[in-house]
Amino acid sequence: MSRPSDHLSGPSPVAPVVGGEVDARRLARVGLSRIAAPARASLREQLQAVGEVALWERLRAQHPGVDPRQDIEAAERVGARPLCPGDPDWPAGLDVLDRIGGDRSGDDGMPLVLWARGTAGLADITRRAVAVVGCRAATDYGLHQAQELGFGLAERGWTIVSGAAFGVDAAAHRGALAAGGSTIAVLAGGVDVPYPAAHADLLDEIAASGLVLSETPPGSPPYRRRFLTRNRIIAALGAGTVLVEAGVRSGALNTVRHARRLGRTVMAVPGPVTSAMSAGCHRLLRDQREETALVTCAGEVCEEIGEIGELAPRPSGPTRARDGLADLVLQLLDVMPARSAIGVAALARRVDCPPGTVLALLGPLAVEGLVEATPAGYRLTALGRSSSQAGGSRAAPRS
Repeated sequence: MSRPSDHLSGPSPVAPVVGGEVDARRLARVGLSRIAAPARASLREQLQAVGEVALWERLRAQHPGVDPRQDIEAAERVGARPLCPGDPDWPAGLDVLDRIGGDRSGDDGMPLVLWARGTAGLADITRRAVAVVGCRAATDYGLHQAQELGFGLAERGWTIVSGAAFGVDAAAHRGALAAGGSTIAVLAGGVDVPYPAAHADLLDEIAASGLVLSETPPGSPPYRRRFLTRNRIIAALGAGTVLVEAGVRSGALNTVRHARRLGRTVMAVPGPVTSAMSAGCHRLLRDQREETALVTCAGEVCEEIGEIGELAPRPSGPTRARDGLADLVLQLLDVMPARSAIGVAALARRVDCPPGTVLALLGPLAVEGLVEATPAGYRLTALGRSSSQAGGSRAAPRS
């Protein structure tokens, strides 16, 4: 028979044994999570005053139909387990929810308990995690960007956290799975209630290598308000939140607000300026530019939230004929007429150099095909007339 902490320090999904003070605390939190709404704020105040065990003993008689043991057994049947604050597998990122003030309802505090379905350790896979969220009615562009981000970030060792909804959420999860990485789906209902139902197989796949999480007890339906309250968990589990595609009224913006409130990095992927599905991203980038980073790929996300020196590669422009040339050589090319020839002495006066120096420079330029010698002097070739990226470009005199 296992000890209560056996499964918490490792990946085993077996529920803890009931009995002893540690288990009494866990049972109390499971029971309180059943009766927490709608008086969440009041219950939290009492919890802080007397502790979970004493509070549950005080309230349980008022709720004879609530049996925390039944919830633990129901969770065990789908390979899930309850996690509580203070457990070895409890992620430190969630603790900030109780330290940062929120709305008056109290629904944005730290969860009383988290139900975790899957074999991964929550604290372990959230050490390097990022939330990727967006609209349900995503365009092909949004789905592509979300899947590319999920894949690229998972390849770099990041866990993708999202809500398993249609659109951007599902695409981000699938990208992470395709890369063989970890991903976490935070549900608005119980971990044994697949939602949306069409994503039952996806949730099974997520649980096989990552985790399906919920703060609501097994069997709980995904009520509308629960979608908003679960967003704080998505934001808290990640080092940052990436908004891939969202309209101006998208529910994904609620996750962004939680991320900003919690001090997490907020990032947005720009979209076509004509797309209503990217209008929310563009508004963030414009109206909250000091607090929103523009990102276009996994490397840029890592640059924002990764370790020092974890920089995205900078694309280099096409190499041009004049790139890399010395300043004096560029000056010499710039003062040459665009179409007609010019003598060495005239060139020397234009660049204020001895004629011998100019002649020495013209030889290699002719070999490189940038200038050519004619009976009337030297002139630029078509290659030599190409623009320069180095040293600036002056208007060439024309004859």
